This record gives sequence, C-alpha cells and structure tokens, in this order.
Amino acid sequence: MPLSLRLSPSPTALAPTTGGFGPSRKQCRIPYSGVATTKIGFCSLDNGKRGDSSVVRCSLETVNVSVGQVTEVDKDTFWPIVKAAGEKIVVLDMYTQWCGPCKVIAPKYKALSEKYEDVVFLKLDCNPDNRPLAKELGIRVVPTFKILKDNKVVKEVTGAKYDDLVAAIETARSVGSG
Repeated sequence: MPLSLRLSPSPTALAPTTGGFGPSRKQCRIPYSGVATTKIGFCSLDNGKRGDSSVVRCSLETVNVSVGQVTEVDKDTFWPIVKAAGEKIVVLDMYTQWCGPCKVIAPKYKALSEKYEDVVFLKLDCNPDNRPLAKELGIRVVPTFKILKDNKVVKEVTGAKYDDLVAAIETARSVGSG
C-alpha cells in the first residue's frame, strides 16, 4: 500500500487559536493501509480515495512511501513519515554518497524492505542539508541504522553489519507483536 505525503501549503491544517492560527493535531488512520498519521503544523489528510493511497498534505514536497521499497527522506520529510507510520516499525539507513560500506549494504537493505512488508524502510543522505536531523539522531559513523517504533529510536546498528541489522529488526518486530 503506498502512503503518499504531499508536502504543500495547506490552510486546512491550521486551527484557529487566540490571536491567529496555530498547528492542529489530529490522530487519523489512513484507509486500507493500517497506517496511522498525526496531523501537525501544515499537514492535512486528504480522505478522498485515490486508488490504494491517501494523501497527507504538508509544506514542502511529495514523498511516496510504499511497502517493499526504500524511501529517500530528508530533514523535512523524515518525522512526518515516521509519525504517519504509527505503530509500524521504521528502519532508517543513514548514509553518505562517498561511503564504500554504505554502497555495499544498500542492495541488501533494499532486499530487506522487500522481505519485511510490515516495516517501513527509509534512507537519509547525511549531507550538509540534512545535518540538523543527523545531529538530532546522534549519528557518529556511516552507515548507521536506526530502528524506530512509536516515534522513538528503539535499536541502533552502526556499520555495514547485515546480520546485526536483521537481528535488530527481528527483535523490534517480536517486541511489537508480543
């Protein structure tokens, strides 16, 4: 099921507050996907059915998140996607373009996204534009994999350690289902 985040100005996402408009917050479930999203700031959910996807409107650009794929994120799209994942596990690959081990593990990471259809797989290029998010997430080496559940980091794997990454995903999945 694709999850489409359209990040464009949306006045419907703002709620009146004393002295003007402020961010609105609403928990909603995206139809047919089992994915929950929280509307915050400039985000709103388009409930109109468009095939198998719904649209979350925010302030910057459109990002499509599909099961069985790795989705590229940046400092502006990462948290809205994590929040939209709701109770699903999110795995983030933090890499750089020049990193040899990052390039070696990338095809294996993509294969994991096809294997674990109940997990959202993201990747973040730790370039200067994304430095604030990388710093917020505490990256020290690349690649670093962060596993999130309920908007919180629950596991971390540093280096291109495929077996450790699989074990961390399996652990997070078993904790989530048990």
